[in-house]
Amino acid sequence: MPRFVTKDGTELYYKDWGSGPAVIFSHGWPLSSDAWEAQMFHLASHGFRCIAHDRRGHGRSSQPWHGNEMDTYADDLAQLLDALEVTGAMMVGHSTGGGEVARYLGRHGTKRVAKAVLMGAVPPIMLQTAANPGGLPMAVFDGFRQAYLADRAQFFLDVASGPFFGFNRPGAAAARRTMHFLPRGTLKVYPAGGHSLGDTAKDQLNADLLAFARA
Repeated sequence: MPRFVTKDGTELYYKDWGSGPAVIFSHGWPLSSDAWEAQMFHLASHGFRCIAHDRRGHGRSSQPWHGNEMDTYADDLAQLLDALEVTGAMMVGHSTGGGEVARYLGRHGTKRVAKAVLMGAVPPIMLQTAANPGGLPMAVFDGFRQAYLADRAQFFLDVASGPFFGFNRPGAAAARRTMHFLPRGTLKVYPAGGHSLGDTAKDQLNADLLAFARA
């Protein structure tokens, strides 16, 4: 299994499928690179090199006590792309992975990246603040943490079977606000797609990603 060791000694598992222009996938919490297999198989079958890693603390990667925040996630990804000598890539991030992609671009620029897709993402403007009153209150995230610590198995059951994956209103609101900062960006809404489009709208997402990768 391909593995990469970061500067602080954290071991990251990653997949590197196919050949051609690179497409980089960043998964959501609390998933792993496996969540992208349908998209990776589709794009790799159409002439693209598909790379996806298990973020630190997730999947088959190390689970260090430190570095479990966006800056380190982005820096880990930057080190991996440097090691793999990726250039001209398309980045694709879902949920927390979308935040990781946004933070990567903010910290490391576009030397290795040509385009990006943020899907149901957690960009910096998702949190409710005085400057962003339409965001989600911190109490929502605090509730997630409390429920997770109280009963992890029940928490994952509730998340998967509850409304979280059935709709994506918070993510959609953040996406619309994000568009104000991306004059060359395009907002695409899947009306019945929910939060996990790789599962609930797989065929449409695969076709859209392939078209964007080829554009």
